[in-house]
Amino acid sequence: MTALTAMSLTDHELTRARRRFLKAGAATALALSPLGQLLAKAGGPHSGPSHPGYGRLRSVRDLTTGLPLLRLPEGFSYLSFGWAGEEMAGGAACPDAHDGMGLVRAEGEVLTLVRNHEIVTGAGSFAPASATYDTRCAGGTVTLRFDAGAGRLLDMRPSLSGTLQNCAGGVTPWGSWLSCEEFVSDPGPVRLGGGEHTLARAHGYVFEVPAEGLSRAEPIVGMGRMRHEAATVYPRTGEVYLTEDQESGGASGFYRFIPKVRDDFLRGGRLQMLKAIGEPDLRTGQLVGRRLKVEWVEIEDPDRGFDADGQPIGLQAQGYAGGASKFSRLEGCIAGDDVVYFTSTNGGDAACGQVWAYYPERAELVLIFEPSDPAVLDYPDNIVLSPRGGLVICQDSKGPRQHLYGLTAGGELFVFARNDVVLDGAMGFSGDYRGQEWAGCCFSPDGKWLFANVYRPGFSVAITGPWRQGLI
Repeated sequence: MTALTAMSLTDHELTRARRRFLKAGAATALALSPLGQLLAKAGGPHSGPSHPGYGRLRSVRDLTTGLPLLRLPEGFSYLSFGWAGEEMAGGAACPDAHDGMGLVRAEGEVLTLVRNHEIVTGAGSFAPASATYDTRCAGGTVTLRFDAGAGRLLDMRPSLSGTLQNCAGGVTPWGSWLSCEEFVSDPGPVRLGGGEHTLARAHGYVFEVPAEGLSRAEPIVGMGRMRHEAATVYPRTGEVYLTEDQESGGASGFYRFIPKVRDDFLRGGRLQMLKAIGEPDLRTGQLVGRRLKVEWVEIEDPDRGFDADGQPIGLQAQGYAGGASKFSRLEGCIAGDDVVYFTSTNGGDAACGQVWAYYPERAELVLIFEPSDPAVLDYPDNIVLSPRGGLVICQDSKGPRQHLYGLTAGGELFVFARNDVVLDGAMGFSGDYRGQEWAGCCFSPDGKWLFANVYRPGFSVAITGPWRQGLI
């Protein structure tokens, strides 16, 4: 098992980073804490999951169903909620494919979550007509209210539908959710879920979902039409940074959207693609710690989803024509007070992944670390920063077991939870679901509850227990 290579910083830069961390408010401290600590350990060894974390995992029964759905450390408990097939407000059945999720509002003990459903079929919308984009599509979002004091779900309602493959997204500073489509198509015939369907509208957009009420189901065209993954709002300027998970063509871009109005994305703005000067291809051959100066290439037509050959890389074609840089399958993205971190699932010389940091104030890009062995971490997906200084990583690998990993503030990995779902008719499902991915991790503001999704059969969990500072 080989190590991650961390970038080297000067003593002056480390001192500044620590001061920023100590002075930061809660949200900023979360955003800087784990990766900031990794930077401070520059050059230190990072192996696989060898840290004891919270201890050995054991089978734990769900407080809702009584079933042993998860393996957790001693002292931790959980309850499941929001299962696929359960009736939502209004009578519709909750969809499956539970993916990205964010906490958008906290009113005392009542927490509001918005959850993506990554459905790629031609079935009809599950939301009211006013919150439906394309009646022939079944992806979208569900809004859930959870009572953190009583530890129970209060209600669940549809908030957006008629979209396709709602994968990840991000929370805005004003308390809404950006739900991102990871499917590009024109109106007309298309193959979905193994069958032929006819779509009424174009797809490949970002949609905003408020904490209360329904989404307007209006695509944010200015953020581009592409295979969207994650989005994060840079707090100093209101710019939105976006990742692209493009498998076709073998390359993806990193984008920023500069809105005309900070909190009204539908008013439009400018879309740009990152260009690392002198480095057109960042997928391999990069040096950890090297600082790359950055320019931004204008995307003149953000609504051009396809290139001249009919491939769903219309934005890339425009960006590359202006010298924009290529990345490999970009996934998570999160902003701190002066830095934006983003990940590449299979970038790097060993195709094991990369973690990048972009510094907007000085237009500089740095490769923070790059694993040289897949044993370090196998296909990380959604991530969330913990109020205790650590990081939770959702696993989405091809292996038979899927885990939630913890990354300590000191940069050491440990296994925190394991999907142990095997059902025999319970909740209307039968089968072995232990290979299904984790997604949508997020914490309650006080850090007491960790929320997460099991993709299929599709349910959310709220985990609580003896959390410790420095872990997660």
